[in-house]
Amino acid sequence: MEKINISPENSSIRADIFLAQYFDTSRKQVSQALEKGLILIDGSQKKSSYKLKGTEIIEYDPLFLQKEDVKILPQNIKLDIKYEDDELLVINKPKGMLTHPSAYEREDTLVNALMYHCGENLCGSDPMRRGIIHRLDKDTSGLMLAAKTDFAAESLGSQIKNKTAKRKYLAIALGEFEQSEGIIDKPLVHYMDKTVKMQIAPEGEGKNALTYYRVLEQFRGAALVELELKTGRTHQIRVHLKSLNHPIFGDNLYGARGALIEKYRGIKVEGQLLQSYFLSFTHPKNNEIMTFELEPAGWDDDFTRVLKIMRG
Repeated sequence: MEKINISPENSSIRADIFLAQYFDTSRKQVSQALEKGLILIDGSQKKSSYKLKGTEIIEYDPLFLQKEDVKILPQNIKLDIKYEDDELLVINKPKGMLTHPSAYEREDTLVNALMYHCGENLCGSDPMRRGIIHRLDKDTSGLMLAAKTDFAAESLGSQIKNKTAKRKYLAIALGEFEQSEGIIDKPLVHYMDKTVKMQIAPEGEGKNALTYYRVLEQFRGAALVELELKTGRTHQIRVHLKSLNHPIFGDNLYGARGALIEKYRGIKVEGQLLQSYFLSFTHPKNNEIMTFELEPAGWDDDFTRVLKIMRG
């Protein structure tokens, strides 16, 4: 059995919510594993609704993480498409949707939706990642690119790798920033080899990760922050902001819950308040600079609602 040591910052979170974020999967998948005894909390089976105390040791059977050879099927899921041509799409991904199928989830992902919408006009031979150039976390909403042709995929992927494509995000982060802008340059490593959770790497280790941030609005106990990715590591923004003691509001995995701020106690949100709102890249075919900025009307409902409360 593999082990996870729960820290005090994760106290009062439901077990299924914490573990779903920890493994980047669904609460349903976690609930099934808990029922089968594949996940134990302090050596015993617990219900999905069990609230963590912040001192437990969670054990899980590695079988819980094994992949199955399951075919990925198209699904008729409505997409919020901001731009489309013969080479690519720009999509406003909703919160709660996985970018691509995982070891645990094979349905209701962006890939399933793209396969239905585009048919055979979708790049890639890997059925798990058809059309995908870059990804957003399940609970991160907003603009992202998808490619129809292999030519577009190669061009767009190269732009992201070489940092000529720009990706900007908005986050509601906890705390009051001493500096209005800055650069976070901290390499990242996986917290555990078999999980998606990340952490700041020890000196001399990990993959380089670079994030620019700028405080747009400072409230009492929280701030609206713009972030620009210069690298694209898993959970990069979330870990980088946590490392500054400014975790993202609603991010259970990295210890940021609404109840941590007295003024905002009782606000309920589903996942971290992180929004991809700006994309700029060069079109693979005609070399035109294309820029997209998501207007507030297209932002996630939780993000808009909490921002309104903070603005008072």
